[in-house]
Amino acid sequence: MSLPYLLLIAVSLAMDAFAVSTACGVQIAVVRYGHVLRVAIAFGLFQFMMPVIGWLVGSTFSSWILAVDHWVAFGLLFVIGTRMIWESFRDDSGAPAKDPTRGWNLLVLAVATSIDALAVGLSLAFLKTSIWYPAVVIGIVAAILSAIGALFGCRLGHRFGVWAERAGGLVLIGIGVKILVEHLS
Repeated sequence: MSLPYLLLIAVSLAMDAFAVSTACGVQIAVVRYGHVLRVAIAFGLFQFMMPVIGWLVGSTFSSWILAVDHWVAFGLLFVIGTRMIWESFRDDSGAPAKDPTRGWNLLVLAVATSIDALAVGLSLAFLKTSIWYPAVVIGIVAAILSAIGALFGCRLGHRFGVWAERAGGLVLIGIGVKILVEHLS
């Protein structure tokens, strides 16, 4: 697989991670290096791991995985997006905002945005292509774009406040709907 083609795949897979990390950045009042690093590592690591897992599973379970992957991604993104919107309506002016770059939220978002990478790993197994080089490139591209997204999201959050958080939640739901529609049509 040529590098330009692989970079095109990696950037395509990382677009969901970029959008979600932007939504995470919107929720954080001051994005620090720790926030950016956590988002980049989590999204990059899962974007690296999922193609490897998909490749290892190969054709044995491919029909089962492909039958539900879009529902899982939709459900996870819908729940997190709805929660973001719900929390934007709460009056927590004195309470510190929940950090979406920590704990279960980050894990769920990293899994949800990397499910498409699992399908790429499956397809590479069918093509009898080595997975390690593509997986590393996919993971690095996702980490870089996720870090940029978190920084960009913080700037949006400062400029547009609660409306940016609501828009971020709608973006997550929209990505989930897009994944679902693409797989069902």
